[in-house]
Amino acid sequence: MFVVAGVTGNTGSVVAQTLLDRKQPVRVIVRTADKGAAWKAKGAEVALASLDDVQALTKACEGATGAYLLVPPNYTATSYLDDRKKVSEALAKAVKASGLSHVVFLSSIGAHLPEGTGPIRIVRYGEQQLGAVAKNLTILRPPSFLDNWAPVLGAAKAQGILPSFLEPDRKIPMISTLDIGRIAAEQLIAGGQGRKVLELSGPEDYSPNDIAAALGKLLKRAVTVQHAPLSAVVPTFKSFGFSDDAARLFEEMYRGFEQGTINYEKTGATHVRGHVTATEALQRLV
Repeated sequence: MFVVAGVTGNTGSVVAQTLLDRKQPVRVIVRTADKGAAWKAKGAEVALASLDDVQALTKACEGATGAYLLVPPNYTATSYLDDRKKVSEALAKAVKASGLSHVVFLSSIGAHLPEGTGPIRIVRYGEQQLGAVAKNLTILRPPSFLDNWAPVLGAAKAQGILPSFLEPDRKIPMISTLDIGRIAAEQLIAGGQGRKVLELSGPEDYSPNDIAAALGKLLKRAVTVQHAPLSAVVPTFKSFGFSDDAARLFEEMYRGFEQGTINYEKTGATHVRGHVTATEALQRLV
């Protein structure tokens, strides 16, 4: 039995579906029964638990061979890191109490760095918490999600512009959540082998200009990158409903990408490239 968290989001849903497609027993963690109904119809067990509820999480993980775990965001939290640390701590306590033998944990590129990474610091904390209790821990460190371009597709369609805080011609690693979910499922099936770090990326690196070109072909219109200064990060994210603290963490993260300080650890890690291209990922979003 494999336990999967985050099935109402992008990566967890792919993990669960991939496991089911490969005839593996799955137990999904959801907060309410209605969110688990579709998965139950597909043949999965449904466990009701909040990811900060140690008792319910422990029960959800009992008897499982492995689990896919993550720390979901809460961008409205006034103290984002403190708020999310509680989830990491709950996950670790549940893993220890349940005797779960293998955890596949969704972390991030740059999680080996102690500072200057913004919200990535919370998954670094998660790695540390789980690393202290998990018998076998597989850490996935993906880069920027290709799916994260979704919020600006409207501007590309209507105005032919692609807003970006990244330098237009600078290539960075990006990956589709389809690849992340598939790789996570395959790691669960393969089983744990101590502590293992997989640094993920798509089939190639992309710049915002590459994304704009791919979108232009899909939309059949010219799309141009509109490069925004880092000073615009906080007001932009606050307009999305983020707390001031969460918005400032994103400003820190974008600065790290701009300066090139957020990158792969490489030493002691294995690099794995996915199969889904930018065009294929954007086609799903369009």
